[in-house]
Amino acid sequence: MAQRSPLGLIVLGLLTEEPMHVYRMQKLIERYGKDRVVNVRRRASLYQAIDRLTRLGLVEVRQRESTDNHPDRTVYAITDLGRETAERWLREMLRTTGGEFPEFVAAVSVLVGLPPDAAREELETRARALAASLAEVESTLRSSGTAPRLFLLEEEYRRAVLTAELEWVRGVVEDLRQGRLTWDEPWRRAIAAAHEPPEEET
Repeated sequence: MAQRSPLGLIVLGLLTEEPMHVYRMQKLIERYGKDRVVNVRRRASLYQAIDRLTRLGLVEVRQRESTDNHPDRTVYAITDLGRETAERWLREMLRTTGGEFPEFVAAVSVLVGLPPDAAREELETRARALAASLAEVESTLRSSGTAPRLFLLEEEYRRAVLTAELEWVRGVVEDLRQGRLTWDEPWRRAIAAAHEPPEEET
């Protein structure tokens, strides 16, 4: 069974509409704002995704276009298996949780690796970045005009997630500033000693 991929799902979704070459895929992803959902800054990422989908039989080469102004372009089309897989991936991604391992969560889990003041400074920087991203999303939603809500759901989701994370980060920053959340080296050593795992039995 093919392992699902966010970029792969976006590509299959585009090809469900019509066959197209990689350049057009990249431009449509950017035009639709999907580049805030998947990373396509480097077109090589798209080529790698297409190569994988082709090897899995989800996508096939439809034709090769040749023009005077551009190098040859390969036009790809979705297969029947690709349509089935796209629907399965979409259903699975909508209903399941816990499949992502974000860097931020990993960093929070070892926050004790920094002194409290340093941790607060970095989280303050993150809060400013979150606030800027939230303002960008709000601007996108305000300027969406008469666009159907269905095509703005990812922006609504980003707004909700950014709002919640910003509130949480600001709360932790305030607790660090007020000393309600703090630690030092003796405390770290005491905690480490208390949670020392038992030696492996031979």
